[in-house]
Amino acid sequence: MQSYQDVLQTRLDQGRKDGCYPCAAAAVGVKKTVLARAFTGEAPLPGGEPVDAHTRFDMASLSKVLGTSMVALKAIERGDIHLTDTVGDYFPQAPEDKKGITLFMLMTHTGGFNPSFRLDRLLTDPREAVDCILRYPLDEKPGVRPIYSCMGYILLGKILEKKFGSPLKELAREQVFLPLGMTETGYCPAPGAPCAATEVDPVTGKPWIGVVHDENARFLQGNSGNAGVFMPLCDGIRFAAMLACGGDGFLKEETLAAARRNYTPGQDAHRGLGFQIAGTPDCFFSDQVPENCFGHTGFTGTSLLVEPESGFWVLLLTNRVYPTRDSAGLFPFRRQLHGDMWHLFRNSF
Repeated sequence: MQSYQDVLQTRLDQGRKDGCYPCAAAAVGVKKTVLARAFTGEAPLPGGEPVDAHTRFDMASLSKVLGTSMVALKAIERGDIHLTDTVGDYFPQAPEDKKGITLFMLMTHTGGFNPSFRLDRLLTDPREAVDCILRYPLDEKPGVRPIYSCMGYILLGKILEKKFGSPLKELAREQVFLPLGMTETGYCPAPGAPCAATEVDPVTGKPWIGVVHDENARFLQGNSGNAGVFMPLCDGIRFAAMLACGGDGFLKEETLAAARRNYTPGQDAHRGLGFQIAGTPDCFFSDQVPENCFGHTGFTGTSLLVEPESGFWVLLLTNRVYPTRDSAGLFPFRRQLHGDMWHLFRNSF
């Protein structure tokens, strides 16, 4: 039988050759045991240094899980906030159609927010973001169905900042990254940090390197509830192992169990508290993995999958948006990779 290392390295190299991404880092494990690590390509650009465990990738929407959700879940454990708290509790100026939106709705993407408007096209001052989101018409009545939207998570990040009086990037650093030993992970990396490039800016003709790719998060100066985290594989392994070990003392087991529950059964997307849950035909996990798997993706080409019963996990970091976001080859590649690694794992007993 092929080894995890051989399969993972072969698949990762083939993905690069097929144009799914210019560089990538990946790991597969069971709880705290790493079964394989693999790297391919160079950073920040092709022709640069070989990618390694310390190369930082723009996590895009995987930031929702790494930063915002973890800060929120820890606050819920402490009793500082509650899932039944409403937007109106924190922002009294909210209009009637949004006053009753709960933190539960924000975390499960059932707040009804429009998914596609851009703050940078509506505003000139990032300080006006909350009022802009509150003014913008909803796409659906709150609580009806999941509509994946960054706006709910931007609002959740602003609620956490208002509650604790610190920027989200500091809350995540102090309450999540440092306690987990993720010392190379954070928002707004320092100039010169080893980051993989993302999309080429059509205005300047230069790629984004160490600057968040997501337009709304970039308008918010990289400190945003929806995106902005940069993370290397070495730190991602720590995070994946924590989830695979049922919280591992960082989160209570019952907190994580509640977070990975499917709150939108029968819908076209299965949502937990921040997490995406497997079981829908077009989800990123693969048709071969169990329906209890949970995780998330990032637009830039990042993803994390965890199977909670066995503690099996797969972490994939890529910059599939370089030089352009039009590349879609990663999506079938990722599903196949998950299926291959799960098949190898299940047949190893």
